[in-house]
Amino acid sequence: MIQKKICLLGASSVGKTSLVKQFVEGIFNEKYLTTIGVKIDKKVVTLENNSLQFMLWDIEGNDRYNAFQERYLRGASAYIIVADQTRTTSLIEGLEIHSLARKVAKCPAILAINKSDLQPSWHWEDKGLEDYNDLFDLHFYTSAKTGANVDNMFFELAKLLQES
Repeated sequence: MIQKKICLLGASSVGKTSLVKQFVEGIFNEKYLTTIGVKIDKKVVTLENNSLQFMLWDIEGNDRYNAFQERYLRGASAYIIVADQTRTTSLIEGLEIHSLARKVAKCPAILAINKSDLQPSWHWEDKGLEDYNDLFDLHFYTSAKTGANVDNMFFELAKLLQES
């Protein structure tokens, strides 16, 4: 079985841990606990001809007290930038993290706009980011709470990694 390291990056409180929990365990917990450092989970994704074991690196959120840690990206097969559609600043921070990550990791990048079950506070065109599709290999609107698009995102990532 092929192992793939997948890093989840983004601002604090965007739902990185909740996305991993929803994908790995199929649960959502309303209780918020800040990730410190990195938490690693595993899950096997089965495709038609192959199985991949995802090593999911849930990396602590970036904020004014914690800067981007490029060392976590070493050996990554892909990374997921997570933004919260209810907080405009999380998108801006996510795009900044993506820019920094691109300097050290030449691997597929996904954008997950999380909390799609809530009312958005911004729209792409409002931010002048209509061309965000060009920045990422894949993008999804997800909800860790309802599970919407979570499995699909990881499955599509597995297909992308199998092809490369």
